[in-house]
Amino acid sequence: MALNLRDAYSQTYGEARHKFLQACEAAGLDVEHQIHPLLGRDGETLAMDVCRQGPRTAERVLLLSSGCHGIEGYAGSGIQVALLRDADWHQAVRDSGVAVLYLHALNPYGFSWWRRVTQENVDLNRNFHDFSQPLPANPAYEALHALLLPRSWPPPPEVEQAIEAYLAEHGMAAFQAAVSQGQHTHEDGLYYGGRNPTWSNLTLRRVLQEHLRHAVQLAWIDLHTGLGPRGHGERIFASGYVPADLARARDWWGAAVTCVEEGSSSSARLTGTLWPVVFEAKPEIRYTGIALEFGTRSVREVFDALRAEQWLENHPEAPPEQARAIKQQLREAFYVEADDWKAQLVAQAREAALQALDGLGRSA
Repeated sequence: MALNLRDAYSQTYGEARHKFLQACEAAGLDVEHQIHPLLGRDGETLAMDVCRQGPRTAERVLLLSSGCHGIEGYAGSGIQVALLRDADWHQAVRDSGVAVLYLHALNPYGFSWWRRVTQENVDLNRNFHDFSQPLPANPAYEALHALLLPRSWPPPPEVEQAIEAYLAEHGMAAFQAAVSQGQHTHEDGLYYGGRNPTWSNLTLRRVLQEHLRHAVQLAWIDLHTGLGPRGHGERIFASGYVPADLARARDWWGAAVTCVEEGSSSSARLTGTLWPVVFEAKPEIRYTGIALEFGTRSVREVFDALRAEQWLENHPEAPPEQARAIKQQLREAFYVEADDWKAQLVAQAREAALQALDGLGRSA
């Protein structure tokens, strides 16, 4: 695969979107633009861009999505651009008979503004609920909220000592679960799931309803960063805990596919994840999906970067120098500016995408 991987990645959302649209045009593919109501950090248009490769009547569809968690889009976009520039990949798609749907920037606001969350301060992957029903409670987060986001930053020693005491008593896994599973009580907190569907939530629903109209089978690879060893792409089963579906995912993507319900994943069990929207768009579809999660830094470093950035959002009066440092800390928690890391991501994502084409073909 002769490709300048460094050039596939970008430094701003505007640059990433330009490269994505340019790669789609060069491949002869049309793009639909779901325009966001707000502007980006540099005054640019924000959009969830939808590129389809293959006929609209295709019964087998592969969905490759980036930017669910805003700033993680820098990695996901680079992968999508690299694939769209890859002639061998395009030939594999044509040979498979599968239609490929590239969703660029599920959360364009967070992508542009260097935030993980949407403009509503909502974690998009905790926002897919029936909001007419009671929302999940997370009392463990309640106990930690004031420690995670103290009044001043950096946190005073007694705050960090209290967190260390919590870790010593409960362990990192329990801490990760408490913080990251999702919560609906603190609008200014971490991993907030919201009290209404976000723009990204509603837009994704419309896109899937349109593009899955003729689909019988769907494979979905949702690209993420921030968990696990540096550069390793963990394939996390993203569906209901149905043995046949999990077995099919492992048949396609290998026995290393992890599962939160089995305790084999680096991710905690989450509430309000986005994958059930597939069945709302097409109840009878046969769906097989993974979150492809690439490691960057340690769990604690990632959490601390998220804490700092949320503190900054809550304290816009912070000095500009401190604000810049905190934003850079967040970017480095979810994107590694190193050629070897970038190459690892493209190679692993390409392999997973080819495996999905093969799996869809064998399941036809």
